[in-house]
Amino acid sequence: MQTVLFHETIFGPIHSRRLGISLGINLMPNDGKICSFDCLYCEAGFNAQGPGKDGISSRESVKRQLKNKLQKMHEAGDQLNVITFSGNGEPTLHPHFAEVVHDVIMLRDRFYPEAKVSVLSNSTMAGKPAVAKALKLVDNNILKLDSAIAATMRIINRPQSPNVIPEGIIEDLKQFAGQCIIQTMMLRGDWEGRHIDNTTDAEIEALIKAYKAIAPREIMLYSIDRKTPAQSLEKIPIEELDKIGKRIEKATGVTVQVN
Repeated sequence: MQTVLFHETIFGPIHSRRLGISLGINLMPNDGKICSFDCLYCEAGFNAQGPGKDGISSRESVKRQLKNKLQKMHEAGDQLNVITFSGNGEPTLHPHFAEVVHDVIMLRDRFYPEAKVSVLSNSTMAGKPAVAKALKLVDNNILKLDSAIAATMRIINRPQSPNVIPEGIIEDLKQFAGQCIIQTMMLRGDWEGRHIDNTTDAEIEALIKAYKAIAPREIMLYSIDRKTPAQSLEKIPIEELDKIGKRIEKATGVTVQVN
């Protein structure tokens, strides 16, 4: 069974294909996973592995560990492009997410003022005022929208609440117009007897309509890069992603980055 990727609160730095040299922050447990989605493609495995025993890191622990890491990197002359909230689940579920964001920005300004602060979020908490306010403070507010069609979202992302639907997420994301990057995973495959494909004309047209409503700063299209817990998923070839990206860019006027 595929399990969590990250066993530390502060991990890396690693080379991100989208963000550059990135130091990661995992606000979820180091020995388990907590997420409001249970995506078929999640590199950290399925939620069924459980939340572990370590629990989530406190605000004070995150601040202390990040300060120590940044200080050591700075003294060693190491390069850093971005500090990224990612990890074993959804970072915005942390009860003190907003306060942690403030701490991270303060430490970034002290040690690596040229580095960006990024958040990789599945968008499910974007409607919460405190979370939204914090997301507006970071340099790269990267929010997930894998499908604008409810049936497809429910298969790919498997939201843990029945109340999470594309229409609600799209409405929440409108508040970030010009202040967010929308990230969409493109894939095909089968799961429990159902075929999945969010590259069809109907799916792309629905996404285009959603992108227009949200008006993001940028759109990121990508496909599978590592092992996934659902093993029948298919990586979309880069040539096909490029074609889809050009179609979306032409229809929306928004820059599309394809990885």
